[in-house]
Amino acid sequence: MPSPLQAILISGTSHVGKSTLAEKLTGRLGWSGLSTDGLGRHPGRPWLAVPPPVAEFYERLSPETIHWFLKVHHENMWRQIRPMIEAERSAGRPFVLEGAALRPEYVAPLLTGEMFGVLLHADDAFLAGRMRSAAGYERRDAGERHLIDAFVERSLRENAALQASAREVGLGIVDAADARAMADLFDELVARASA
Repeated sequence: MPSPLQAILISGTSHVGKSTLAEKLTGRLGWSGLSTDGLGRHPGRPWLAVPPPVAEFYERLSPETIHWFLKVHHENMWRQIRPMIEAERSAGRPFVLEGAALRPEYVAPLLTGEMFGVLLHADDAFLAGRMRSAAGYERRDAGERHLIDAFVERSLRENAALQASAREVGLGIVDAADARAMADLFDELVARASA
């Protein structure tokens, strides 16, 4: 009989639903909930009191360069994330870890019967709508919309890159826009963790 799950790693681009799924799982399972979001400094979301360096980042750099910086940022963060995962596993603490920095090519080699990984993915319209809604896009002026659009573009590029990577390394992909698929994933993980 396989061992029950002890760790769940949830990857995906911004606003795809990683935190929501992680919170539901930790609430149901009583596990530790961890995120990669606070581990590194990156310009992040260009709304809600945008500092001048963040505005400059999104105004001046090309979409390709912005996405390249994100990938390098994730590579640098992995030096912190991998030891964090190993420490939780060594301590025997079950956990859910979510974050955009959990790139499929980094996660897939770690997976065992006790450690599950998944990529949440959604179509561009779903993601752009969620990001623009969170940013209050309709209430923003043209300059603010430009920054938000650059962030959306970066996130959609990342969404496609993560999906391609997940397919290449064989990491499971779930459509975050499909409520039934998300409910099934949640139920499957709860069942496996409770086995």
